[in-house]
Amino acid sequence: MVTLRRITAWFIDFALVIGAASLLAVLTFHRVTVLVTDVPSLAAKGGLELLTSRGDVVGASEHLGLSLWNSVVLDVEEAFGALVIATFLYQWACLTLLGRTLGKGLLGLRVTPRLSRHALRRAAVTTAADVAVYALACMLLIEGHFLASLLVWAVATALFLINAVPVFLPGRRSLADRLAGTSVEGAPGPSGS
Repeated sequence: MVTLRRITAWFIDFALVIGAASLLAVLTFHRVTVLVTDVPSLAAKGGLELLTSRGDVVGASEHLGLSLWNSVVLDVEEAFGALVIATFLYQWACLTLLGRTLGKGLLGLRVTPRLSRHALRRAAVTTAADVAVYALACMLLIEGHFLASLLVWAVATALFLINAVPVFLPGRRSLADRLAGTSVEGAPGPSGS
């Protein structure tokens, strides 16, 4: 029964991560839109590129295009970085302050023991398995490192499975639990049972 509640709690917590990712996607889209629709700034930058190009119009336009692309890539990479940081802070703060994430709390689960060093390690492993390594794969992809991205994506999938599958085995402890020295249990009811 705890396993089913734990899986449901993970889906709730991951829905919060998806919500944060959606918010970051909207903000990043807005940043990119402002970048490419700021006609006066683009005209000034393009004019400066042309003036300093010594007549190399193709080189100046290529440089302007690459500059815009690099700005877009940086905006997207910053969003991925913010998502990883937000996920870690959510996990760490909930475990440190409440002894459970919101999903676990809603389903009557808690993480024991409730010590800050355990919370830090558990939050780090959970963030790596759920978000961080996937984010790295996506950043490598937008940087144009397709093979490295594919390799990191495979590592991310393996890490996710290595973290999740042990929950279904005897002992019911994920990789995050084992590395942090924690376990997930049903929280005692109001009568202390």
